[in-house]
Amino acid sequence: MNYKKHNEEYKKHLWLSAIKLFHILASVFIFYIFWMLFRYGQLFPVKHTGFRYNYFVTVGYGMGLFFFNRTYNSYLLGYSRIRELAFAEFLSQLFSSVIIYGIVFIGWNHWEFSYWFLVMFAVDAIFNLLWAYNATGFYFRLYSPKKTILVYRNKLDKYRFGSIKGKPSERLYKITNELMYDGSFKDLKKELAGYDAIFVAGVNSRCRNGILKYCKEEAVPGFFLPHVGDVIMQEAMHIQSFDSPVFFVNRTSLKPEYRIIKRTFDIIASLLGIIILSPIMAVTALAIHFYDGGPSLYKQVRLTRDGKKFKIWKFRSMRVDAEKDGVARLSTGDKDDRITPIGKFVRKCRLDELPQLFNILMGDMSVVGPRPERPEIAEQYYKTLPDFKLRLQVKAGLTGYAQVYGKYNIDPYEKLEFDLLYINNMGILTDLKLMFATFRVLFSSESTTGVAGVTAMDYESGEERKS
Repeated sequence: MNYKKHNEEYKKHLWLSAIKLFHILASVFIFYIFWMLFRYGQLFPVKHTGFRYNYFVTVGYGMGLFFFNRTYNSYLLGYSRIRELAFAEFLSQLFSSVIIYGIVFIGWNHWEFSYWFLVMFAVDAIFNLLWAYNATGFYFRLYSPKKTILVYRNKLDKYRFGSIKGKPSERLYKITNELMYDGSFKDLKKELAGYDAIFVAGVNSRCRNGILKYCKEEAVPGFFLPHVGDVIMQEAMHIQSFDSPVFFVNRTSLKPEYRIIKRTFDIIASLLGIIILSPIMAVTALAIHFYDGGPSLYKQVRLTRDGKKFKIWKFRSMRVDAEKDGVARLSTGDKDDRITPIGKFVRKCRLDELPQLFNILMGDMSVVGPRPERPEIAEQYYKTLPDFKLRLQVKAGLTGYAQVYGKYNIDPYEKLEFDLLYINNMGILTDLKLMFATFRVLFSSESTTGVAGVTAMDYESGEERKS
């Protein structure tokens, strides 16, 4: 990249950083105004008592806002829709406000509700929409559309890579050529000339390494569909005891201190969840029972760490005789005729998962971790995707990377990759982010759709997705 082009990119990054900084500072300022109105009833009180305390509260809100903005990717301009950005920012402000007010009220030992809170949230919502609309427009004025080529091995890899059609990134990456290729990079290099971005899905490792180097040398953005091996290598640790660069990889084992903290967190979170959500669970149980007279709950055998079997609890969303033939079948979503009308609502709101709080309390599951599979379904995957067992390195969870970033309708291979990403990045901060990020997923219609059309068996033959 020449100096002039590099300087232009640097200026663009500065502009983007400036408009993001403006949003977070303006959000903090709005909070400060309404905090003063809440505490004193006026913006400029005559008495200046406790002003330093007010600044600490405001700084605490700003720190919470920074954490939640990163959790919800609130500033992912160019890749998120305007309404998604605005909603992510609103959730960040909402949770930051609730937490800071909770801490303050505990310190005061006094609980008080003020309508100023509602006014503040309304102002935040309007401000977020205006900022997201103008910031997105500014982003696409800064970055012109990039001429893009898609290189893929077969139709299945092309499907797995996904499509940018109908997404905001379609305005930035214009795919003008799609090339099915799995040869050498030497023969491919001339085909890449003249493109501003490259999408790569499933080509052989030698060719892919060549494209990686090409992207680095020519400063061309590259987007690569990873293999399981790529995800595993992310966890690798550099060992300095050898003359050459050596990376160490082993089975994931939780450190004792993290295991204790994670278990303590699970107990506290599950207990709080059970107490707070008990009225909702009671109403849900009654609605399911009175609809058809059947049991509200059902138990199902699932797999957790090291393949250990346990019985998971869920609210029943299907007919009592849904599997009367004894064959385990995955749900296909709203079109599945086994799902009752009450069950559709329960699934849409994700209420069917609430009884698993008791599984977490008993130690069978964790709040965050790979979703537990049924042994019968897992065995089907193992036949052609033996790497699927790598998910069993840690305890199964209520939510995780696959649920937050991949939603519900992803295939087994992608689910494995997402779960390995979590295993690579396990930590209390990661668990907190995923737990809060799950709230955003609950408002997405994609989170409750059926399973994808690609199964593990398709990866053996490389066939195109079956409709």
